[in-house]
Amino acid sequence: MDWNTVEGNWKQLKGKLQETWGDLTDDELDVIAGKRDQLVGKIQAKYGIAKEEAEKQVDDFASKCNNC
Repeated sequence: MDWNTVEGNWKQLKGKLQETWGDLTDDELDVIAGKRDQLVGKIQAKYGIAKEEAEKQVDDFASKCNNC
């Protein structure tokens, strides 16, 4: 699934996002509102990982989300 599709289905995908990144709150996901760069930054900050790793995780999520 490309990121435009993820962004368009953000409200429906919030549950899947929280399954993947359980430390993200509903409020944080509402603020992110499908913006990839904000999601990457929030994951990076919450989990203390490098930007490249956060980007990889987000890309992996989007590619696996074809079945969402």
